[in-house]
Order: sequence, then C-alpha cells, then structure tokens
Amino acid sequence: MTSTRISDRVVEIYLAAGTLMFVGWGGMLTLLLLWVPTVGARWMFFVLGLSALTGTSIPFIVFLSRRFGKTPISVNVLMRRAIWVGVIGCILAWLQLGRSLTWTIALLIVSVIVGIEWLIEIRERSLWNPNNANEE
Repeated sequence: MTSTRISDRVVEIYLAAGTLMFVGWGGMLTLLLLWVPTVGARWMFFVLGLSALTGTSIPFIVFLSRRFGKTPISVNVLMRRAIWVGVIGCILAWLQLGRSLTWTIALLIVSVIVGIEWLIEIRERSLWNPNNANEE
C-alpha cells in the first residue's frame, strides 16, 4: 500500500481541517451556550474538543512539516500527529476538570506522547523496503 504525500492532496487536507474545525468549534459553542452540564454533555465536550483541536492543528502541522521536514510527509502521519494534539488537549482538559492538572503532569503527558510518536516513526523507518521506494 502506498501512502500519498501532502503536495498531492492539499485541497483534501484543508477541507478535512476546515470541516473538523467547523464541527468542533461550532459544536463547542452550541454546547456551552445551550446545553445543561450533564454527563452526556461532558462526553460531548471531549468529542467536540478532540475534533476542534485536531482540525485546528492540521494547518500548523502542514506548515511545520513543509518548513522543517527533510522529506515530504505522508498524509497518514500528518493526521496522526494532528490527532495527538487533540488527544493531549482532551487529556489536559479532563485532568483540569478534576483539579489535578499541574505543570509537571502536563509536561509528563506531552513527553510520553512525543515519545510514542518517536517510537512509531522509528518503527516506520525500520519497515522501509528499497524495492518499494520507486512506487511512492
């Protein structure tokens, strides 16, 4: 299976980012203004927060990968990194609801997730096959 690069699918990436931002931030605004804070609304807050933060981070990740990346990044890696940003934001919001978030815990969570991404990148590099390099 070949992975497509960013330059091949720029319109689709930004369309997905815009949709995620619109659904996430619009739903978050509706949730905060119109809903009563119940358990269901709290779960919806996290779902919409994940969508909003993921969609918002996509353009920044595209910019950073184009600016500082040595090789073109695949769309799958781009989306995975954007989802990590949303996951970090939701974990930090969940900890803040319980008043247990500190700077140390936040740095530890970010470090763990960056470490997981680093290990995934190492695994992907080890699976590289020179015979399939011409197909991408």
